[in-house]
Amino acid sequence: MDNILKIENLKKIYHTKYQETLAVENFSFELKRGEFVAIVGPSGCGKSTILSILCGLEQKSDGNIIIDNNINIGYMLQNDALFEWRNILNNCLLGLEINNTLTEENKSYVLELLKNYGLYDFKDSFPNNLSGGMRQRVALIRTLATKPDILLLDEPFSALDYQTRLAVSDDVYQIIKKENKSAIMVTHDLAEAISMADRIVVLTKRPGTIKSIYEINLTNKSTPIKNRRAKEFSYYYDMIWKDIDYHV
Repeated sequence: MDNILKIENLKKIYHTKYQETLAVENFSFELKRGEFVAIVGPSGCGKSTILSILCGLEQKSDGNIIIDNNINIGYMLQNDALFEWRNILNNCLLGLEINNTLTEENKSYVLELLKNYGLYDFKDSFPNNLSGGMRQRVALIRTLATKPDILLLDEPFSALDYQTRLAVSDDVYQIIKKENKSAIMVTHDLAEAISMADRIVVLTKRPGTIKSIYEINLTNKSTPIKNRRAKEFSYYYDMIWKDIDYHV
């Protein structure tokens, strides 16, 4: 697989009136086309900061981010951030409106996504009529509507209860793979990372830099729920858990 994104020596410093905090240092990484990567590490190690820099919400302090001009990035937030006064279809069209790319062709693409992923019958409903899992699927379709090549997922299932979280992670994973997207997901849930990712990046405590990268090779790799039953799952879990400094 060819690389779709290259990050070289990324650095982020936060400045206040009285001090500066080094959040990320010497972060270098390459994302392959069609790859699903998870980033894990202790709280406050800069995981979400990296995503914010990649999507342009924050400025890097140093380093290089090399990405082709034709590559689009979509960012799926921790909370679904749906507008309660807009129906489901209009929520999904929001990014196209902002980008001034709401054409009939793009609207038809969104309607097709809603059909493919079981939400078409709810297109005229409002978010408060949907379950938490359905809302997250709407949020993903809203992100996919702008046809991104890379999806950035920041703790996308953390607001859901455990059973819903498992089901929605299955849905989201299958949608991303079916749409042939590359993805970088930040998560605190190690089981979630192992069940979904092709590679897992482990960060050190702040300032976050790469401590280890694990290739996840599961027998008969399938959906996240089924992947949790793979014979290698507990091996990866134990190994990566020991590598993460959760106690700092």
